[in-house]
Amino acid sequence: MTAPDVKATVKFVSDDLFLGVTPSGHALPLDTDSHRSIAPSPVELLLVALGSCTATDVAGILAKKRQHVTSYVVEVTGTRRDEFPRKYTAMKVHHILTGRSLSPTAVAHAIELSDTKYCSVAATLRPTVEIQTSFEIIEEPRDEPRE
Repeated sequence: MTAPDVKATVKFVSDDLFLGVTPSGHALPLDTDSHRSIAPSPVELLLVALGSCTATDVAGILAKKRQHVTSYVVEVTGTRRDEFPRKYTAMKVHHILTGRSLSPTAVAHAIELSDTKYCSVAATLRPTVEIQTSFEIIEEPRDEPRE
C-alpha cells in the first residue's frame, strides 16, 4: 500500500530568498545566496534532515533498550562535487552519546537499524550518496559524594 502524496511549497520572496512551507504547515526561510547566508540553504537542509532522521530513530531504539542517554549529538558532514550539479557524493554521520554505562553493542545496533531499516532520509539519498556512520560514547561522571 502506498502512503498518500504530501506537498510542500516554496515561494520566491526576493533576491535569492525563498519561503518554504512543509506539508505539515511549518514555514522556514531558505537563502541561496551563500555570501549573505541569512537562512539555511536547501543543500544544508539535506544534512540536517539526515541527522535528525537518524537521531530520532536511535534515541527511540536506545530508550526501548533502557539505555540511559543524557546527551546526544549527531554531526553530519557532506562532500559535494565541484561540477554542476553540485550534488552530495558522500555524507558522514557521527553520533556522540553521553550517558551512564551505555552499551556499545546497543548503540551500534540502534545506529545500524536506523541506517538500514528506519531512516527514510538515508533510504532516499542512497545509493547515489555514500553514507558512513560512526559513534563515540562519553561516560557521564558520577556525582561526587558531598562532604
